[in-house]
Amino acid sequence: MVNAAMDTDANDAFLPLQQSAPYAAAARLSGARVIEVDLVGGRALVVERGRVRLISRGPVWVAGVGVADRRRALRRLARWPGVTVVTPEAAVAGLGLIPLVTPMHHAVWDLAGDLRAGLGAKWRNRLAGGERRGLGFDRDREGALSALIEAEAAQHRARRYQALPAGFSAGLPQDCLRLWEWRWQGQVAAAMCFVRHGATASYHMAWAGPAARGLAVHQAMLWQAALALRGEGVRWLDLGSVNTEDAPGLAAFKLGTGAGLRRLGATLLVLPG
Repeated sequence: MVNAAMDTDANDAFLPLQQSAPYAAAARLSGARVIEVDLVGGRALVVERGRVRLISRGPVWVAGVGVADRRRALRRLARWPGVTVVTPEAAVAGLGLIPLVTPMHHAVWDLAGDLRAGLGAKWRNRLAGGERRGLGFDRDREGALSALIEAEAAQHRARRYQALPAGFSAGLPQDCLRLWEWRWQGQVAAAMCFVRHGATASYHMAWAGPAARGLAVHQAMLWQAALALRGEGVRWLDLGSVNTEDAPGLAAFKLGTGAGLRRLGATLLVLPG
């Protein structure tokens, strides 16, 4: 085991944010112990808090590593005097792996090819409406992250949903962040933040005030962000989890881009073996 950051720039393969160097840096600044573990056929970014070892959306495996080998590697990672919880990117099951939470789905947008052709009809129409209005955006303004963290915190308190701690977002390396803002009557009225990690970028947080909600601001903002990220070499844009039951509107927004659904593995309690 070594206390090092994951190398995210090796190729254009999809990489989850939770297995990347920016995530490791933010988790470490948030007070967690972060270690990188080299495995036979893969590697894992492990976050330890107290007596809990967490591996989110990992380990990252090379092609061809079978389920049995992945299960054995996970159980070896659990050989320590605490609890090990893993949410693998792909399903793995068997002896010593106890499911705790059913699998989630993420919307992952492949930025190769003709992006506009892949948009859903309703999404494309709303984007066109925003473009006709001539919406303009500010990028990477100094202080934009702090303002977005504050606005998003108020939003999740009002709507009663869970979000990452503000300290984690503030701990993300500045050179990995891509921030977009829209102004209305001189004030920031909508914003989005993305994290670049190698050939992948991840949607991190967003906020929209009342003036933005009826003008397709987030459609236009996400579209411009996707084009800009592709222009700097990003192949994959992870738009986050999709929950059609509790948040059908947000799910439709993400999938309307043409993003594909990626089914993660179940969250597992891993017994040592």
